Amino acid sequence: MTAELVRGQNHPLPDTRLELRVSAGHPVVAGATLADERGHVPGAEWIVHPGAPVRPGVEVPGQAAAEHRIAVDLAALPETVHRLSLLLALPPGATGPARFGTAAAPFVSVADPAGAAVATYTITGLDRESAVVALELYRRQGAWKVRAVGQGYEGGLADLLADQGAPAAADLAATVLGAVVPPADLPAPSPLVPETSPADSATTTISYTHPSRRETPRAAAPGPAPVAAPGAVPPPPPGPPAEGAESRPAPVAGDAGGWTMDERLYNQVWGMFEDLARSVAAYRSARDFADHRLDRAIDQVLADPGARVGGAGDAARAAARATHEELMGRAQEVLDRDLAQLAAESEVVEPALPVAYARWDNPVWHAYRSPEEPPMAVRLGDLHLPERSGLRIPFLVRLPLERGLWIDSGPGRTSAAGLLDGAELRRLALDSAVAHTARLLAAHPAGALTVHVIDPAGGGAAAFAPLVETGVLAAPPARGAAGVTDVLAQLTERVDLLQMAVRGDAAEDLPPGFDTSRRLLVVHDFPHGFDDRAVTRLRYLADEGPSVGVHLLMVADRADAAAYGPVLDPLWRSLLRLTPVPDDHLADPWVGHAWTYEPPTVPLGSAVLWQVLGQVAEARRRDLS
Repeated sequence: MTAELVRGQNHPLPDTRLELRVSAGHPVVAGATLADERGHVPGAEWIVHPGAPVRPGVEVPGQAAAEHRIAVDLAALPETVHRLSLLLALPPGATGPARFGTAAAPFVSVADPAGAAVATYTITGLDRESAVVALELYRRQGAWKVRAVGQGYEGGLADLLADQGAPAAADLAATVLGAVVPPADLPAPSPLVPETSPADSATTTISYTHPSRRETPRAAAPGPAPVAAPGAVPPPPPGPPAEGAESRPAPVAGDAGGWTMDERLYNQVWGMFEDLARSVAAYRSARDFADHRLDRAIDQVLADPGARVGGAGDAARAAARATHEELMGRAQEVLDRDLAQLAAESEVVEPALPVAYARWDNPVWHAYRSPEEPPMAVRLGDLHLPERSGLRIPFLVRLPLERGLWIDSGPGRTSAAGLLDGAELRRLALDSAVAHTARLLAAHPAGALTVHVIDPAGGGAAAFAPLVETGVLAAPPARGAAGVTDVLAQLTERVDLLQMAVRGDAAEDLPPGFDTSRRLLVVHDFPHGFDDRAVTRLRYLADEGPSVGVHLLMVADRADAAAYGPVLDPLWRSLLRLTPVPDDHLADPWVGHAWTYEPPTVPLGSAVLWQVLGQVAEARRRDLS
């Protein structure tokens, strides 16, 4: 089985003959350094690069490219070599990204002689770096292992080589990069930068790690076609795969690593998220490259006075447009194939999800029973990209929550929000908060999560009815300034007490009968009923509460609290912003896509929310009896 490595993880190698495969989605220079037992690179002859692509036991490509295959024979390496590091660097020139953080994360794999992947690694977390040590093969007690490194260098290849002890590192780096074939005809993706909202900092970055997804054959990003001469006929698009060629396996629910089905499905969902991000990043990169190439070809025609008019100029422009259409067609073909595979996987996975991961319209909710143990995560909605809005990936957030939630009841930036008035948006935001609360309660064992509600003016009475009437709340919603003060004082004291117990390793010293269940505070109509002291306590709960099991769910319009100025900026930044209507405000730090978030909605006329809350209340009563 393929090992999916995370940074710092190692894995044994079953063979000494290997192939290192690199998929970057944009041009990179691939090379390798050989190091002695101290990890030092003694000289230029220990570096394998496009200008010196063959050394004993290693062969690297001779130019920059988006895809690389590097042959390694560990048995043929000199005895003095104890480590081989795979390095990637951005090529010189202005045709590609200047730093790894503005493009798709590189994906590297180690394959055995039969072509089967032994280990894979996605190099996430890069930003301003222009060179990176992807992974290293190292000798340990007579055997070879691979380690995922992912160490980037903002100073580029020179800093990388200097860090490995290479002499005259700057000169060596210049030699390596100077030997690269100029990537003038290689695809150059445009920077993928997450969309940000105005100064309100409403864009939230969602981070994810692909933990244990089983590798499936990946479609390569569309490569560049040779530059067509004026009047030349573009080559035909690639035909269907030959008979007997490897095809993608039929999707199976739970087809990912993990000890339990819950963990395998969680890993599979986030693997689907990663695959969709990769496919769309490759498509956008290829599309931008096709546009750039067409513009360059037209500019070349216009730069030649003799070719601006007449048959030769018309033929050159027609050839450039034909090449552009071909490249766009290839990119769309690959994207359609990848999306079709993901759609098929989604159709298999969605019905198999457990209640914590399922949509409200999934029949699994009708058989809900309070769990014995909390799940790994809970579903807070769906995510999709404009290339296929119908392909929705469940938005799973790990439990226990590491940060609070903010349901934004203010005016949104999308057309869907623009069609609704302020009162309707506030109603939808409160309904969404109740649905999230119900889902969090349903995900916890009986009595493991206690919910408090602050509704100072009583404006959320109708929306809170399912929580109140089923009896799942610890107490009726707090009203007025006195109610706000009382609830915040109780929870602040609780956080102080638990923090002292944790820091002093004295959990046994908690008061007798102390309820150790987690707490969820739902705040509506903020900042009505809040004085300065209450606001300070709320900020304290948002910052310190999650570490000791006190969580915050706010339903608020940031503009309503504008009178506090920048004092509340840390509060908003500490919360995960969600919206009651679809909005493209969630950005990933990997390739920078702006993902459209779709809130979870209970089907119109369905009683599933009441049924689930009733089961939660009944399980709590049984637990107390």
